[in-house]
Amino acid sequence: MRTKIVRVAEGKQSTLSHLYIDGIFQCFLLEDKIRAVKIMKQTAIPTGSFYLTLNTWGGKNKDYANKFPVMHRGMIEIDGLPTFDAVYIHIGNTFTQTAGCPLCGLSYIKKDGDYQVLQSTDAYKMIYPKLLEITKSKDKTIVIENNFQF
Repeated sequence: MRTKIVRVAEGKQSTLSHLYIDGIFQCFLLEDKIRAVKIMKQTAIPTGSFYLTLNTWGGKNKDYANKFPVMHRGMIEIDGLPTFDAVYIHIGNTFTQTAGCPLCGLSYIKKDGDYQVLQSTDAYKMIYPKLLEITKSKDKTIVIENNFQF
């Protein structure tokens, strides 16, 4: 499977993206602002080619195991990032909730100059099984690119 994050728009402190699996749009993602110099928990992850892994030891695991007891097997982590650790695709709505991680949503709005994703839990429940399968596959690659359209 081929997984890609394509960034399409920038807000004052936020970045809106599309998540694709095998060329098919899955959901929107929200990250922090893209910065030339990283500010801890306030900077979008870099562009490039990385890989998806299953993190079963990080702090969010317990919360997500309680919230999704049937589905959860570990956090989907974007691994191999320079100067970034424990970057998970997870639930949230605003850039203040990202801590450097992509948040998923089925829709988005722009409010006060920044993007927000909506219906995050629904998006997570939809993409988690697909991303989990990718962590078990031979091609765990995830490509992150900028293609700003608006």
